[in-house]
Amino acid sequence: MVTVSLPDQSWLDAVGEVDGVTTLVWDPAEPPPEEDVEVFVAPYMAKPEQIEPVKDKPSVRLVQLLSAGVDAALPVVPEDVALANAHGVHDAATAELGVALVLASQRGFDEFATAQPKGAWLPRKFRPGLADKRVLILGYGSVGSAVARRLAPFEVEVTAVASRARAGDDLVEQVHGVDELTDLLPEQDIVISVLPGTAATKGVLGAEVLAALHDDALVVNIGRGPALDTDAALAEAGRLRFALDVTDPEPLPADHPLWTAPGVIISPHTGGVTDAFRPRMVALLREQFARLAAGKDPLHVHPRG
Repeated sequence: MVTVSLPDQSWLDAVGEVDGVTTLVWDPAEPPPEEDVEVFVAPYMAKPEQIEPVKDKPSVRLVQLLSAGVDAALPVVPEDVALANAHGVHDAATAELGVALVLASQRGFDEFATAQPKGAWLPRKFRPGLADKRVLILGYGSVGSAVARRLAPFEVEVTAVASRARAGDDLVEQVHGVDELTDLLPEQDIVISVLPGTAATKGVLGAEVLAALHDDALVVNIGRGPALDTDAALAEAGRLRFALDVTDPEPLPADHPLWTAPGVIISPHTGGVTDAFRPRMVALLREQFARLAAGKDPLHVHPRG
């Protein structure tokens, strides 16, 4: 039998029985259970202090996250403990929000939302729209390709960029390397960042990169906040537009100038927060637990070292 802990009773009830698996609740705010837990499922969007208790439970051999990002877990999960993410679970919802932020900014919904409580019927004006635009997806992994798939019906030209150049897929002819980014940007109308939070991605969208974009270009961030240099974004706000689901710092302090910067839309890191999350996550957890009970390797383990 494999002993698995889940963060609360609702997750235990949702996952149900899996052959060869014993489940229990371990709220990391409480002392560790007496049982020899082998798989620790962290709370959704867990902070480091909610994952760190696994250090006090030598029986744990796998930490399973409910998020795609692993940046909060990496510093506190022991090197000899495997770390798995929720690969694929949040792709659809995050891609939806990415497209929604693009449309909201392109079509002026930030202005409409401000005008509505005032009862102001704004005059019509031609806005950028999305059809015929050139869109660069920065971080072309599973979420990036989900964004590209949803953009296809909008009649846009998509350019994909990843850490290294590689062959394309059914959505793009080729995937460019990040070393080509500055050369590609002057031709782009919209940049959608899906970059994860790593040392290599911090500040990729900095002053030099943003300066390469033409006036009124749109930068969308649905990956991790530190990929966009906040000071550089503030310096460019007004010339460029920004639609951000993630920020640096996060949560964004109430008095931060980004809230009131011209042409900026902010949503509070809600990319994966839809009712599609739980059933998709439950399906992954059940598959993961069944694999472990059968003696197979876990899915979606993040490389260490």
